Amino acid sequence: MTVNLLELDLEGLAAYCEQLGEKRFRAVQLFRWIHQKGVSDFAGMSNLAKSLRDKLQGVACVEGLVVMSQHASSDGTIKWLFDVGGGNAVEAVFIPEQDRGTLCISSQAGCAVGCRFCSTGHQGFSRNLTSAEIIAQLWFAEHYLRRHLKSEERVISNVVMMGMGEPLQNYTALIPALRVMLDDHGYGLSRRRVTVSTSGIVPMMDRLAEDCPVALAVSLHAPNDALRNGLVPLNLKYPLAELMAACHRYLAFAPRDFITFEYCMLDGVNDSSANARELVDLVKAFPGAWCKFNLIPFNPFPVSGLTRSKPEQVQAFAKIVADAGITVTVRKTRGDDIDAACGQLAGDVKDRTRVNERMARQRTLNIVPIHGPVLVPSQV
Repeated sequence: MTVNLLELDLEGLAAYCEQLGEKRFRAVQLFRWIHQKGVSDFAGMSNLAKSLRDKLQGVACVEGLVVMSQHASSDGTIKWLFDVGGGNAVEAVFIPEQDRGTLCISSQAGCAVGCRFCSTGHQGFSRNLTSAEIIAQLWFAEHYLRRHLKSEERVISNVVMMGMGEPLQNYTALIPALRVMLDDHGYGLSRRRVTVSTSGIVPMMDRLAEDCPVALAVSLHAPNDALRNGLVPLNLKYPLAELMAACHRYLAFAPRDFITFEYCMLDGVNDSSANARELVDLVKAFPGAWCKFNLIPFNPFPVSGLTRSKPEQVQAFAKIVADAGITVTVRKTRGDDIDAACGQLAGDVKDRTRVNERMARQRTLNIVPIHGPVLVPSQV
């Protein structure tokens, strides 16, 4: 059986090389070729012993995902649709800013959590992605962007696990992928620049704190259980008291970090002044610098029955939180003209999968069609 080496973190690759009779330093060389240089052809890995290259042929591969389509927004955001087989597809989004380049990655095909305000949740759940399928999104995006921008420097400085799916429901595949992102022989990202977003799976938050304490974002969206039960069904299993306690435990493993609470602003649902004051009371046990709020404008889709909060209401809500000494930001909507904004990913992915069956035969290193403005270096 052929092993896709994108599936393995460095320790896993070292163990695999040992099975082939090779020393650890060969695994480090191989790991660098794959992740730092984006090379998939063993023949092109010039400093590997020819004997190792010959061994790898036929038993191993470096195989990314099929790129079905690529869309570029007027604001420079790029969205890719990847085929993961079985009629399923996932999306990843690159968001360029002056001081960083952020890639939003998917962890599942669909999502089982079913948050009321998220179009991905309305799609339903198909399956977990493998570690290779998770890291392949970063592998493709990083090396595509370097070629496109003619850059030898790293383009992606931040990764957020905020794409399709609930990352902590795919924990076994998530952890090796995170380790590849953090490894200095891989992408060398700081753990503060890798963020896992969760709807609040308390036991897995505790495991993540021990195994790989990267930055944590919690999808909160309501200040009390009654309201959150209707917006985030997972709250019925892990209510707010348990979730807040888990957040405190997480910070014990990363005392210089903070928790980001994501809050989708829904008109007439969770955006009142009373809601804001209740939210302040909910997190008052956190030291001022240990948590922050990210208020997210809702991105409407037809079946939700919800609308976006008015800008003046968002500002009034933010002022109440800020006046309590809590850091609060209002997320700038990016990529909404290509359905790449928060909560919009792959809302119609099944239809587009059928439309793009012919394109699904194209592999990641091929040229893929770009719909919309072509990204130029000045946009990144």
